[in-house]
Amino acid sequence: MSNEAEFDAFYAATAKRLVATVYAMTGDLAEAEDAVQEAYVRAWQRWARLSEEGDPLPWVRTVASRLAISTWRRTRTRLRAQLRHGQAPDVPGLSEDRVALVAALRELNPDQRRAVVLHHLLDLSVEDVARETRSSSGAVRTRLSRARKQLGEHLTKIDTYDEGAIAHG
Repeated sequence: MSNEAEFDAFYAATAKRLVATVYAMTGDLAEAEDAVQEAYVRAWQRWARLSEEGDPLPWVRTVASRLAISTWRRTRTRLRAQLRHGQAPDVPGLSEDRVALVAALRELNPDQRRAVVLHHLLDLSVEDVARETRSSSGAVRTRLSRARKQLGEHLTKIDTYDEGAIAHG
């Protein structure tokens, strides 16, 4: 199989899930798509080396995550402008559960969010998450424990609010 065909097959098999992963980390679908696309461009430029070294997916996922994180810094300026000029309309078609989960994930710090996404959404082992994030397994376990607690508290608040609104609405 040629390098191009090999890369195309890799892209077809992994791109959709990677966008979902980065979206879960960032909460912004457009930013996730942009970061993932750029990560694949960079992977193509290094494809011979990446494919020889084994599974290129962790490399692409790391690049996409880092690109998305650097975008957060630029997003602050956009958010300030948005506050001055008004909120954009909500994206139609998102379930209430998905919106609640994304909002809860946004409450986590970036290290916790990345650990949760890699471990729970991608089913990576704690050891694989540690390797990918260049952390110890203990640090990953701590992040996951704290993140689960924080997510539980956030999602419980939403459920309590919804139940109160239904009872009084």
